[in-house]
Amino acid sequence: MTAIKYHLIKKDSKTKARVGILETPHGIIETPVFMPVGTQATVKSMTPEELKEIGATIILSNTYHLYLRPGHKIIEKAGGLHKFMNWDRAILTDSGGFQVFSLNSLRKITEDGVEFRSHIDGSRHFFTPEKVIEIQNALGSDIMMSFDECAPYPADYDYVKKSMELTIKWAERGKRAHKNTEKQALFGIVQGGTYEDLRKECARILVDMDFPGYSIGGLSVGEPKNVMYEIIDLTTEYLPEDKPRYLMGVGSPDDLIEGVIRGVDMFDCVLPTRIARNGTVFTSKGKLIVRDAPYAEDFSPLDEECDCYTCRNYSRAYIRHLFKANEILAARLATLHNLYFLIKLMGKIREAIRQDRLLEFKKSFLKKYYRNKEEC
Repeated sequence: MTAIKYHLIKKDSKTKARVGILETPHGIIETPVFMPVGTQATVKSMTPEELKEIGATIILSNTYHLYLRPGHKIIEKAGGLHKFMNWDRAILTDSGGFQVFSLNSLRKITEDGVEFRSHIDGSRHFFTPEKVIEIQNALGSDIMMSFDECAPYPADYDYVKKSMELTIKWAERGKRAHKNTEKQALFGIVQGGTYEDLRKECARILVDMDFPGYSIGGLSVGEPKNVMYEIIDLTTEYLPEDKPRYLMGVGSPDDLIEGVIRGVDMFDCVLPTRIARNGTVFTSKGKLIVRDAPYAEDFSPLDEECDCYTCRNYSRAYIRHLFKANEILAARLATLHNLYFLIKLMGKIREAIRQDRLLEFKKSFLKKYYRNKEEC
């Protein structure tokens, strides 16, 4: 038995987009879905209750960070990540692979795993595929990720090929190590950089291994957007229709729409929370840097078309004042708005798919979002 079940509800007649239902041990998720990122067992500045109020049904946490602090054993003693952070809906944990490999000079890759130094205190650690599964089993997330190597961009063919082959070997080892299959689903991660034959080969091998879901990794790491879209389109062609597809680390409004069009069901990204803390928000008319001077006497909401708590109650002028005064509430209000904006956008995308008008929705949304620029 598997911990999750995916049900395909409706396919768009003009694209590869689809609406589905993902059943997990901690609730049902409508897909396509955007997952807020709670790296260290918290979505920065948000309470679990606020996340529920804006419609979040699943969030993401990070194996690497939780292993280092407070430690997976402590979280296990607390009853698992759900109880530890008071979140009773679904949780996806990534493997920590991206974080480990981004350490560069602080890590050493071997066939067995990766030796690395903590970015916190410099202490030495060693991640094997089995260790990563052990940590995620202790965390108790609904959906877990295999340990993979995220190759940088650009990287030559030989390097990416070896990296992909290592990812496949680690996926096999992680799958053998995973014993809690009835409560936690383990996804395989398709790597291969921007090389089509490697993506195809990796997808084929992982599908043969019969994971309950598949992630598309190694994108949004510096490659041009048109290349990213091509690789997404290619990869989903080789993934089964009856299982969820997760594009890792992508979360701008245009990328969400383009990913859905190419058959992706799940997305995550730190973008909405990160830019919110720096005073930038999404609106129906594009990004707005609310801390800028022109908004000092602008008493309109962040977005006239938004009905989130922030837009119903506070003006651009007030939020700008909070940012200039370094008040914590500034980041909270901007973060709430940005997450609500993306969650609401995904709802509109699902409805457009149900009505077979996703391409029309894309054109209308992006025309307004980019203010009638030609590239839309």
